[in-house]
Amino acid sequence: MTLLIRNMVCDRCKRVVREELEKLGLTVSRVELGEVDIDSLPPTVTLDDVRHMLQINGFDLIDDKKQSLVEHIKVLLINEIQHLKAERLATENYSTFLERKLGYEYSYLSGLFSASEGQTLEKYIIALKIEKVKEWLRYDELTLSEIAWRLSYSSVQHLSNQFRQVMGQTPGQFRKSTQVERRNLDAI
Repeated sequence: MTLLIRNMVCDRCKRVVREELEKLGLTVSRVELGEVDIDSLPPTVTLDDVRHMLQINGFDLIDDKKQSLVEHIKVLLINEIQHLKAERLATENYSTFLERKLGYEYSYLSGLFSASEGQTLEKYIIALKIEKVKEWLRYDELTLSEIAWRLSYSSVQHLSNQFRQVMGQTPGQFRKSTQVERRNLDAI
């Protein structure tokens, strides 16, 4: 039995979900971002029990196929942008990547995502990229050119302009600032 779970965005999320499901008495055979395979529900545990446990920990069960597809989009993009999984081919833009991975036309995916999340896929991708830029700027280990290259920006200027539009300050100003303005990935 596969459970589809919203808001799983990192390896810690996978660990927490596994541990909590096992505390409920479930046998977990596989945990991926957004998906968990269990043997079956024991007679003493209901899906409502699972849902409640997940909600306490900031997750939720997904019952709807369309919502499941939206969550799959998020997982693919988080893996690609935040975790740098590099499943996207060098010649692919994100729309082609999503079409290839999910088997749906981008216009359908984009409309579904916008209707569900209240923002366009493009804005979501930009938000994920900006969060990664902010992370790298805080670590102060990469130049802006290296960051732009790793996130497939066409130029440092493009990255800087996009960063300024979203953050209201330049990457250099952000790097020097003492305020930490990072967002949780599940809140993007």
